[in-house]
Amino acid sequence: MPGPSDPRERPIAVFDSGVGGLTVLHELLVQLPRESFVYFGDTARFPYGERSRDELERFAMEVAEELLARGAKLLVVACNSATAAALPALRARMLQTTLGVDVLGVVRPEAAQAVTATRNGRIGLLATPATIASGAYGEAVHAVDPYVDLVAVAAPGLATLIQSDRPLDERLVDEVRRHVAPLREAGVDTVILGCTHYPLIRPLLQRMLGRDVAIVTSGAALARQVEHALDSRGLASARADGEGDYRFLCSGDAESFRALATRFLQLPLGPVERVTTRTEAVA
Repeated sequence: MPGPSDPRERPIAVFDSGVGGLTVLHELLVQLPRESFVYFGDTARFPYGERSRDELERFAMEVAEELLARGAKLLVVACNSATAAALPALRARMLQTTLGVDVLGVVRPEAAQAVTATRNGRIGLLATPATIASGAYGEAVHAVDPYVDLVAVAAPGLATLIQSDRPLDERLVDEVRRHVAPLREAGVDTVILGCTHYPLIRPLLQRMLGRDVAIVTSGAALARQVEHALDSRGLASARADGEGDYRFLCSGDAESFRALATRFLQLPLGPVERVTTRTEAVA
């Protein structure tokens, strides 16, 4: 389904392994109200956090091709694991297309923001095992300031707990406390939330980290980068007033996605279209 003939009115595509990327979409909708968006949640293959690099690259390519077919003018990878594993390959592929679609990820904006925020030069990273293993955050942080220390803590299963429809309970509290402990011991004054699901429990994280610890999330920084990318390529919406639209795709059950997405997005949700993926999930 191709987009409008005017490339400026084509949608910005956003994708994540599940509904966590809606925390990024929420910020984009607020900061860029005249733009239209299409969001893909790869819920049939969630979670991405313990996948191999090859799997993540394959999944990301497949999702990107689907969104390109929907007329995307810009692709935002709102998944830290996919950004860390597949961003270079995605960029190479998307720039080969007729429109030369740019691809933005969540790692570099967060890294730059964290380096700016830290006062003592010790930054913590809470992320999935796949993101930690990639080394992407270490590279991004040290590209900005090679003298900053990065303390990385892998949190397997935390995104799954957050995305479940269970209420916040002691199991989640215990998991968060266990993962926060090494960050407190290291004396970090800034923590990067290296998974788009984690902002949903920001109050809990802030309480356990301490009120003086700065928490860095991807939404606001990425929204600014998206705005700059659109302006530099002359792709910002020409709509004089009013709001763009937004729609949703998922690879899993549409009704389950709708129920979760309503909580994550904190904005009205329209129809959800289920898309069948070619690549089967690996158990």
